Amino acid sequence: MSGGGSFLPLESQAYVLGRPEHRARIKQQHDDFVVTETLGFEPSGDGEHLMFLVEKSGQSTREAARKISRILAIDERDVGYSGMKDRRARTRQWYSARVEQLNEGASARFEQAGLDILRMERNYRKLRIGSHKSNQFRLLLRGFSGCAHDFERRLQLLEASGVPNYFGSQRFGRELSNLPEALAMLRRPVGQCRTTHKHRESRSILFSAARAYVFNQLLSRRIRVDHWSTYVEGDVLNLDKTKRFFTVAANSWNQDLVDRLESLDIHPTGLLAGKPGSNNRYVTRGIAADMESAVCKEFAEIVHGLARWGIEEGRRPLRFRIEGLDWRWLDSETLELSFSLPTGAYATSLLRELCQVEDFSGAEHAQL
Repeated sequence: MSGGGSFLPLESQAYVLGRPEHRARIKQQHDDFVVTETLGFEPSGDGEHLMFLVEKSGQSTREAARKISRILAIDERDVGYSGMKDRRARTRQWYSARVEQLNEGASARFEQAGLDILRMERNYRKLRIGSHKSNQFRLLLRGFSGCAHDFERRLQLLEASGVPNYFGSQRFGRELSNLPEALAMLRRPVGQCRTTHKHRESRSILFSAARAYVFNQLLSRRIRVDHWSTYVEGDVLNLDKTKRFFTVAANSWNQDLVDRLESLDIHPTGLLAGKPGSNNRYVTRGIAADMESAVCKEFAEIVHGLARWGIEEGRRPLRFRIEGLDWRWLDSETLELSFSLPTGAYATSLLRELCQVEDFSGAEHAQL
C-alpha cells in the first residue's frame, strides 16, 4: 500500500508452489460449491436459545439471519451464527435464535424463504463467531485446462506440508473495495461515528478487512524467505485446530517440536494487528518480532488506526491442515474435490495454489 492508499491484489502475494498455470471455473452453479458446517460442541438440549441446522442455496449468512429475525419477529441481534458462508453455494450451517418456540406458521415461512431446517435443538448460549469446528467442502471444478498430473502433485504436497492461511478475496470485497473504505474509517475521529448495530457491523467488516490485508502481507513475506512453515526464533506457535498458543524458551527448540511441526500438529503464527492486550503472554521476540515489526512499520497507518479504535490484537496460524482430502475426475475437464478445513481457513486459499480460478460468484464481504 502506497501513501495514496493503493492495495495489492491477492494474486501478487507469494505462492508456496509457484503460481499455477492450470485454469478452472468454480461456482457456475450453486451445487458446484457445497459447504457443511461442523459444530465444535453438541447443543445442550435445554436453554433459552433454539438452534437450527439450515440448508440454503444462493443466500449469504447475513441474508438468512435477517430472514430468520423477521420470521420469528425478534431483533436481528438475537440471531446467532458461527461463520460466514458463501452466497453462491449450497450451504448447511447452524443458527441460534432467542425464542421459546417456533410461532405458528414459522416452519412454512422458513420454507418459503428458502431455508430448509434439517435439525433443531435447544441450547443455553447464543452461537458466536468461530464456535464451529470445521467446514466440509465438496467443490466441482469445470473447464479444467492444464496438466492433471501436476495438479494432483500439488494436492499431495499441500496435504503433506499444509496450505498458506491467507485470508481469501471474500474478506476484501469486490475489487478490494472494503480496503479504501476501511482506511477512510480508520482516519476518522473515534468519537464521531454512528453507533447503531448496523453501523457497528459494517465497521467491523471494514476493520477485519484492513488487518487481514496486513496479515496477508506478513505471510507472503515469510513464504518468500521460506519461513512460513518452519520455526523462526521467537515465534508464537498454535496447536492445530485450536485457539491455543504457546512460546518456546530460548534454546529450547528440540527434535520433538520439529517432529510436531512437520506433522502439522503445531503451526507458526502471524500477528493480527490491533491494540496489544495488557496481559498478552503470546508476543513474538527475536527474528520473528523483527519480521512482524517491519510489516507493521510499512502499514503503520492501518496498524495504529486499529489500535486507536480499540481493536484487540490477535494471532492467526500461518498455515492450515487439509483433512479428508479426496478427488475424482468426472471427465478430462471436470474435477470433484472434497476436503475439510478448520474454522477460519478459506477454500479459495487452497485453490489459488492449485489453479487460476474463474469465480462466478463475485467477491462477498466477509467469510470467517
